[in-house]
Amino acid sequence: MAVLIDTDVLIEWERGRAPRLPADEECSLSVITASEILHGVHRATGATQARRAAFVEYILAELPVMPVTTEAARAHARTWATMESRGELIGAHDLWIAATALAHDLGLATRNAAEFERVEGLRVIDLR
Repeated sequence: MAVLIDTDVLIEWERGRAPRLPADEECSLSVITASEILHGVHRATGATQARRAAFVEYILAELPVMPVTTEAARAHARTWATMESRGELIGAHDLWIAATALAHDLGLATRNAAEFERVEGLRVIDLR
């Protein structure tokens, strides 16, 4: 089995509060998560920026980054339309992360399970 790691999990790791993943899961990131953690580097200043940049570069070097593919776009559009029709939209970035997981048949390890559990067919690993 394999999982995408959600941004909120990486933020906790950076803060020294490492949620545990199931030992048998191969981990990767969505390119959207990569953008979100890089955004955090650019928002920081001084020593915080340097520490955060080192952490982010380590994560990006260690974990594969899953691109947005045509299959992810199809999963995104389908999921977006379904959730919109039910009046249950989630955040735009979260929807792309979920679609990437669906397209690559991956679970999603997150501390925000309530948001992602609304995505039909997505295997959510709650790390709260």
